[in-house]
Amino acid sequence: MSERVKVLMIEDHPIVRDGCRLIFNRRSDIEVVEASTAEEGFAANREFRPDVIVLDLGLRDGSGFDMIPILFADNQAARILIFSMNETARFVRRALDMGARGYITKNDDPNTILAAIDKVRSGGVYLGQSVAQALALANLEPASDPLRALSGREKQVVALLGEGKSLAEIAAGLDIGYKTVANIVAMIKQKLGIATSVALIKFAVEVNARDRHA
Repeated sequence: MSERVKVLMIEDHPIVRDGCRLIFNRRSDIEVVEASTAEEGFAANREFRPDVIVLDLGLRDGSGFDMIPILFADNQAARILIFSMNETARFVRRALDMGARGYITKNDDPNTILAAIDKVRSGGVYLGQSVAQALALANLEPASDPLRALSGREKQVVALLGEGKSLAEIAAGLDIGYKTVANIVAMIKQKLGIATSVALIKFAVEVNARDRHA
């Protein structure tokens, strides 16, 4: 990405921050501010107005889950990317349900954090490989077909959502209008009983992960 990306990293382990700083320094378009406590994170979010917030869930002075709604209240445009040691499905589900746009772990390849920042900054959703697999194994029965109620076109859209594509990217890829894609997404949510776009994206990622590991 050529456009400058403002990143706030809220992480209380100095060694992790140092390692991430080296990775961020590979990119001249990324401007980073660091916070080591929840309070520092709140202040930096208000002052710096980051595009992407890289958030650890296990801070010494607070829970990342408790921070998410406060961060959004101060900066609605921010995209939150969870960066955690915990890769259990219930943690990933909860983070996405609360509005996080990505979830990676500290065991992922170092370059993963850059790919995740780019994806969530552009409006997509990014899950690390291990957490995507954890979601698939936790939520989907191998013999079931969660897409059985959908048309062929609707299944295509679900697959593309699961790859992290935005509606504009899906429209371009399928050579159809943006409004048509939006209408298809609305119909998918109705058929599957899924209330929000974030929940639908999470579902689509889970389906794609299951299919890759089937």
